[in-house]
This record gives sequence, C-alpha cells and structure tokens, in this order.
Amino acid sequence: MHEQKRKVRCSKNAEGLSPENNPPAFFRIEHLCTGYGSNRVLKDVSFQAGPGMLTGLLGANGCGKTTLFRALCRELPYTGSCICGEQSLTALSGRKLARQISYIPQRTGISISLPVLDVVLMGFNPRMGLLQRPTKAQEAQALEALTSVGMDAFAAEDYQRLSEGQKQLCILARTVVEDAPLLLLDEPESALDFSQRRRMMRLLCSLIGASPNPAPSEHSYRPGAPGDISHSGTVSPKTALVALHDPALALEYCHQLVLLRDGVCSAVLHPAFDEISRMERALSDICGPIRLKDFPEGGRRRLVILPEI
Repeated sequence: MHEQKRKVRCSKNAEGLSPENNPPAFFRIEHLCTGYGSNRVLKDVSFQAGPGMLTGLLGANGCGKTTLFRALCRELPYTGSCICGEQSLTALSGRKLARQISYIPQRTGISISLPVLDVVLMGFNPRMGLLQRPTKAQEAQALEALTSVGMDAFAAEDYQRLSEGQKQLCILARTVVEDAPLLLLDEPESALDFSQRRRMMRLLCSLIGASPNPAPSEHSYRPGAPGDISHSGTVSPKTALVALHDPALALEYCHQLVLLRDGVCSAVLHPAFDEISRMERALSDICGPIRLKDFPEGGRRRLVILPEI
C-alpha cells in the first residue's frame, strides 16, 4: 500500500510519467526539498532515470537547476532521498561521493595556472592515494580524453588562457577520466558554438552507453535495449543529468526532459514517443507559447521548436 501511494504521488508530481514509460531506476530523486536558508527553491522534486539515459533539465532562470545539482553534491542540505545505484548519496563519505558523481558547474573554480593536461588528470584524484602521482597509463587516458573533445593540441597550454568554451571542453575531458556513474552538467553548452554543442552532446551519449534520442521502438527501457545498458559485469552503468538553456538541443539529444517550475517537476517528457500536443503544452508552460514540428528521419523523430505567432 505504501509503495502504491508513492507511485501515485510521483505520477502527480511529474505529469504523464506512466508506469509503462518508467525506466528501471538506476538513479532516483524522491520528494527533494532544498534551498538557501528560509528560501525553499525546490519544494517537492521527484523523478528517476534509467542507466544509459541522458536527462535534460529545463526551466526558467532561477527555477532551481543549479540548486538541485548543489544538493546532489551535498553542498546544500536537503530533505527527501537521492539514490544512485541502490546507494543513498547522503550515506557516502566525501571520497566515495566524489567517485559516484562527476559534476561540471557553470564556473569551474580553478583560479591558478595549470597545464590543461594537469586539469584533466585531476579526474583521477578520488581513486588515488595521498601524494600519489598519475601513472603513464593515466596520462595516456587523459590525452585520449582531450582528443575526444578536440582539445589534444592544448594539453601543454595554461588552462587560465583558454576561452570559456575551451575551459568547458577541458572539464568535459576531466569528466571522461573520472568515470563516475552519475554525471551532472550545469549548462555546459552556454559557451560553446553550434558544432561544439552537438559534439558535446554526442560525447555525453557515448559516455553513458546510449544513442541520442532513439526511435520509439527502441525506447522501451527493457534491459539491453538501445538507450539502455545490459549489465554483464564488464560495463559500468551510467546516467547523466544536464541542465540546458536550449530546448531544441534537449529535444534533439535527450531521452527524457524534466521540467522545473515553482519548485516541483511540472512535467517529465520523452521526446521519442510522447504526444506532440502534450509536449507543446508542457514546454509552453516554461518557455512561452511554442509549437513543435516533426520531420521524421530514418524512423526517428526530428523535432523542431518554433515560437507561436
């Protein structure tokens, strides 16, 4: 009976997330409340994500996207529960939490001069002992990660001399070597150009073992389906949450969208198979009046977002 009540409440909190569309919950948030002092920014947030899922967070400025990430990283106290891989994030030590979560904030906080390669090598710190130096194999992995984001030519450059977009790509390379099961990215596209944004989203999908926004027939969340991971013990499950300003980018690449408004999830959308009319209503609620047009390609939806005239 308790489980039935919980499901009903989650369904009400995230309208339209029916049981048949629910992914197996590798990561889940239940009734999370947090904020700053007496200001409750997030009042009751509940959603979940399966392994191999890229989840986009959308909402107006100040809706709580960054606040949610800070709570997950335990920079802010919260009530409710956050579970990743059957582990409560509140039960983990600081070092174990660093192995569980890879977080790319809007601003990196690195204020000293360091070679780009050294910044990427920081991704190994949670798995290294005190005063232990990176191995040659780890240096090779870091260079490979820089290559994957198109930054290998900058390995010896001073991180502080990079553009903001180049810094974001460098930190994304650090995320690659961190190899954490839960990836949190706060507006990583904000300083990137058109082609870099799409390269970043494709890389995110590859990191979690998924294809971008699969066709409806592939998106059933059964174990082993594309967009999911069949765990044989050789592949570690991963999932990613990315806060985005650009709803078009989210519709193109994300498997599900969590819309935040007034401190709760106003909707959870699945671009591959949800009704277009429902998605239009939900997105208009946070973006202003919009229309969606579908240009199918290869059996997949290609949704274009247009302002309502």
